[in-house]
Amino acid sequence: MLQEQFSNYLQYEKRYSPLTLQAYAHEVEQLLQFLEQGKVEAVNFTFKEARQYFAWQVQAGKSATTVNRGISALRTYYKFLQREGAVQANPIQLIKALKTPKKLPVVVEKEKLVSLLDTMPAEDASFEEQRDKIVLELLFGTGIRLAELLHIQERDIDFYSKNIHIFGKRNKERLMPINQTLYEELKKYITAKNNLLVHTKTNFLIVTKDGKPAYAKLIYRIVQKQLSQISTQKKKSPHILRHTFATALLDNGADLNAIKELLGHAGLAATQVYTHNSAERLKSIYKQAHPKA
Repeated sequence: MLQEQFSNYLQYEKRYSPLTLQAYAHEVEQLLQFLEQGKVEAVNFTFKEARQYFAWQVQAGKSATTVNRGISALRTYYKFLQREGAVQANPIQLIKALKTPKKLPVVVEKEKLVSLLDTMPAEDASFEEQRDKIVLELLFGTGIRLAELLHIQERDIDFYSKNIHIFGKRNKERLMPINQTLYEELKKYITAKNNLLVHTKTNFLIVTKDGKPAYAKLIYRIVQKQLSQISTQKKKSPHILRHTFATALLDNGADLNAIKELLGHAGLAATQVYTHNSAERLKSIYKQAHPKA
């Protein structure tokens, strides 16, 4: 019962995304299973036991990032239990997050990506090929998140003002400008979509060939398939195109605060990570081009 109430709290009050809801539910369920083995009630969980629990996770080989996600989720869970009067104290409150090595965002070479997009799709392309192109164009052309892409409906596109209305994390809204190429590609795609699905009513922009709303695994497959043509790096996800979008803007002199707004970041700290990518790129160019490097 409390788990269901917690889920409603996250969804309707905290306005967390479906993926975050799923991740938090997993962390709570994992803790409850652990406590069940030791015959400990969740409401009697202590700070000392919490430390032992996370130490056990580290010993089991879980990464610092994964453990920290659990700490965050369970801290929120016990904060909720406090509010509901189920516990007196939050045993996770004083648990410190583990140190994690800073990782630079993985990107693809934007020149190769632009070249790929320029060759997509062929003149006699199927609807699915046209859809795959618009998926890449949207992810790279706007830097939106996967969940945001799946949420877009045709009515969210303002062709007159050349904007897309984006619903971001925690239902925060922003207007994303679209460039001329994306504007034209969207027009062509929507025409092809409506011609194919003349007898199927759907409001979502990105759909399957049967007119059903696209889903996360489909977008992953599309991105992985296309990026495999231009990159040998192991990671090929929709989020990489978001990183590439931000890094390309920064490389071309865009203001960091403007990039923050375009990405829908709550604070500047999340955006500043891209400055490291640009600095590394400048070092690489310097080493290649300067005779004394």
